[in-house]
Amino acid sequence: MTTRAMGKGLGVTAAALTMAVGLAATANAASDDSRGKWAAPAAVPAAASSVDYDAWLKDVREAVDKATPYVKQRAAKAKEEKQAIVLDIDNTSLETHFHPLPPTPAIKPVLELVKYASAQGVHIFFVSARPGLINPVTKYNLKEAGYPVDGLYVRGVDDLFSSVADFKTAKRAEIEATGYKIIANIGNNTHDLVGGHAESTVKLPDYGGKLS
Repeated sequence: MTTRAMGKGLGVTAAALTMAVGLAATANAASDDSRGKWAAPAAVPAAASSVDYDAWLKDVREAVDKATPYVKQRAAKAKEEKQAIVLDIDNTSLETHFHPLPPTPAIKPVLELVKYASAQGVHIFFVSARPGLINPVTKYNLKEAGYPVDGLYVRGVDDLFSSVADFKTAKRAEIEATGYKIIANIGNNTHDLVGGHAESTVKLPDYGGKLS
């Protein structure tokens, strides 16, 4: 088993932010062209200071596999009603812990489920605690990784005064207010999932906060 641990996950690191700002212009230019509940296994890897990449992917796959039947059942009605899936970004959609500098690759099991749902007519929204400063490169990275992006919500200055959980709950409420039924809300941290405004939640592993 190959270990690709890179220390404690920091979400968007200072280095990543620096590079992201530098890539923002490129991303802008390119973009012009262009009722169940599940939880992942809670086991913590033996190495307290690291997360084993292959074990993590296996745990992610188990969580996504448990969620898939419900998502497919609901997505079958996507042509009859406005449906959406909402996702966190770091260590939920992108492998940020293991590849902190952009371009960061997609988490394959999540990408597969999202692309399936999108093909059925489900709209895909991302709600992240990332700052608006790097919004262009965030959107560019998601698209380059293969994700359909129907909406992206990141934190502005005013949002910094509210908790991440409150911010994300408010954004899901905004999506619902436009007529969408959020069939799944996917995240790896509790603050991604609390607050309601979703038919189901899909909890990916964070190993007690080791993956932000």
